[in-house]
Amino acid sequence: MSFLVRGLAARGDIRVIAADTSQLVETARNKHDASPTATAALGRSLTAGALLSHVLLKTPQDRITLRINGGGPLGGITVEAGLDGVLRGFVRHPDIAVPLREDGKLNVGEAVGRAGDFQVIRSHAPKGDPYTSSVPILTGEIAEDVSVFLANSEQINSAVLLGVYLETEGVFQAGGIIFQALPDADPAALDLLEANIQAHESLTDAMKSKALEDILRDLCWGLDFQLMTPEPFPLEFRCSCNEDRIMYALTFFSREERQAMIEEDGGAEAICQWCNTRYWITPEQLRELNAQSLN
Repeated sequence: MSFLVRGLAARGDIRVIAADTSQLVETARNKHDASPTATAALGRSLTAGALLSHVLLKTPQDRITLRINGGGPLGGITVEAGLDGVLRGFVRHPDIAVPLREDGKLNVGEAVGRAGDFQVIRSHAPKGDPYTSSVPILTGEIAEDVSVFLANSEQINSAVLLGVYLETEGVFQAGGIIFQALPDADPAALDLLEANIQAHESLTDAMKSKALEDILRDLCWGLDFQLMTPEPFPLEFRCSCNEDRIMYALTFFSREERQAMIEEDGGAEAICQWCNTRYWITPEQLRELNAQSLN
């Protein structure tokens, strides 16, 4: 199960939000049949969405949408998340492959690109206009760009860790942490946190052998870390698409266009960009829609 936990450190000066998204990211990889580099980029972005929803949102009805468009061969990433723990997302070109970095790691920054914006859209249901804020992409590696967004757009100084580790059969580990410095935080506490992060192994390496709570205690060594969630908060990749929504979308086509679908294609196929689910609408369903439609 993928899950999120929250905590405090340094007598409440540092807010901690962390997530193990291994299963969630593996589900996304399977649904989109994504390449390793695309999986790493989408996985980091989905994890960022889960974490940011707990930083930026107030009610379970609200949602955030991340749009990361850096001009790279990946073609952009879109993620939607909320406080209900339900996420979905896609990359424009999930089959993309780029050369590895010199250190042998997946080159997410090259795939995403650095000539665009990191954008966050907050939707306040059931009323209220969406609020959009964005910053220029710094590295395309996602974690650094989330940190820049929080600092520049939200005036929140943060350290952000994101990682996805893949093996030949799929996603082995994925997760992320946001350490948020609250106003008037003790500089000595922030210096110690930075030193702990610098000395620690990578997040995904640590997740191979340690529970997420133990990793947080290691990273917050000397800072009196306290877990604030008695039970982990579940996260899942789940799309809201269904056949009824597809049928509704087809009402925006003309009667002639729907008739052409019947005659030329023997029906209509729709593919959800969020989860890659394919829907087949039969000629009988299209004829019934024509009979009920005014256009």
